[in-house]
Amino acid sequence: MTATTCTTTRVRSLPVLLATEDDAEDMGLLAPDDRLTCHVHGRWIHQCVASPTHVSPVTRHRWCRGCRTALSVAVDELSLGVSMTCPRCGHGGSAATTRLTAACRASLAAERDARRAA
Repeated sequence: MTATTCTTTRVRSLPVLLATEDDAEDMGLLAPDDRLTCHVHGRWIHQCVASPTHVSPVTRHRWCRGCRTALSVAVDELSLGVSMTCPRCGHGGSAATTRLTAACRASLAAERDARRAA
């Protein structure tokens, strides 16, 4: 996570981070999987990751290949916990989903830090 790691040293509001991540992604400095914000929904990624928009059978983001099913999402804003599991087999993890889960956890922490700074 290149550009997103700077949020731990400098707190940014959602609109500022959205624009910063858009620019960094456009310049090839930030992988789409490492974003803390969602350019589609204009929100923190943990707030909209459960949307069907974030399911991709091709890349296996939130997708269980064996069951051909979208993974269920649980986000706990108090403990900063995020989990994604297949509602059929209970598994369904992939490298893409692992990165998305890490981005959601970082997004939760960044939002909390932005609230505290406000």
